[in-house]
Amino acid sequence: MTVRENIPFTHSWALIHHGTVSDSAGDTTEVYPLQSVTKLLAAWSTLIAIDQGYLGLDDPVEIPGATVRHLLSHASGLPFDSQTPQFSAEKRRVYSNAGYDLLGSIVEKATGWTLSEWIDTRLLGPLGMSRAEVAGSPANSGVGSVNDLVLLANELAAPTLVSPDLAREATRAQFPDLVGIVPGYGRHNPCPWGLGPEIHGNKSPHWMSPQASQHAYGHFGVSGSFLWVDPDRDAAAVFLGEEPFGAWHQEHWHLFNDELITQIDEAAREN
Repeated sequence: MTVRENIPFTHSWALIHHGTVSDSAGDTTEVYPLQSVTKLLAAWSTLIAIDQGYLGLDDPVEIPGATVRHLLSHASGLPFDSQTPQFSAEKRRVYSNAGYDLLGSIVEKATGWTLSEWIDTRLLGPLGMSRAEVAGSPANSGVGSVNDLVLLANELAAPTLVSPDLAREATRAQFPDLVGIVPGYGRHNPCPWGLGPEIHGNKSPHWMSPQASQHAYGHFGVSGSFLWVDPDRDAAAVFLGEEPFGAWHQEHWHLFNDELITQIDEAAREN
């Protein structure tokens, strides 16, 4: 029995190939908490503000030596949940909700909009993500459906709201030699991260498939959510479920994603 046939909780998912959903399961209209997948919404909305001239990627922020780029890529030195730096900027990849909360306040000050309004009018609305919302923290307050995340995955893969150059930069490893920890999966040296998306690189163990290309990127959340894009395959997948991230996900997500990658590769060979 495959992993996808034996998921022991209510869930939905979709597999995307060449921008079209090629397989799915569950109620893809059902709304679930996104938790840290929210960071992809916050990051892309920040890039939209940068493209529109409201702020710059390398603008300094109130953390010594840090910029907007550092906040987006978890390289500012801020710890997980405090505005007091744990390290100097660009020394370690420290996964930081606090950094995204600071980023949200910076976007609000630069644009004159609340972050929720900015995300809604500049990202969710234009993409048609009709059931998605970010009502609180840009680090983890988002909700949405698989259908919403399919639209986001396609935007990341083939951007329409961000310039091609900035989108390429967003999915390229920033400060690529930094050591860091992927929550739930341990220390990685290096631990590549883009301007919002985590980069697969050579990480192992990891939630993505071991077959995923080094260029694959995405994010997962402790609500049991994920989104990944593999540009080398022109493929993506999204997953939402009612079970918070835990032992089942650590044991099975990479196997589940392996099944999806295998399905994509078999379809490509047939064509």
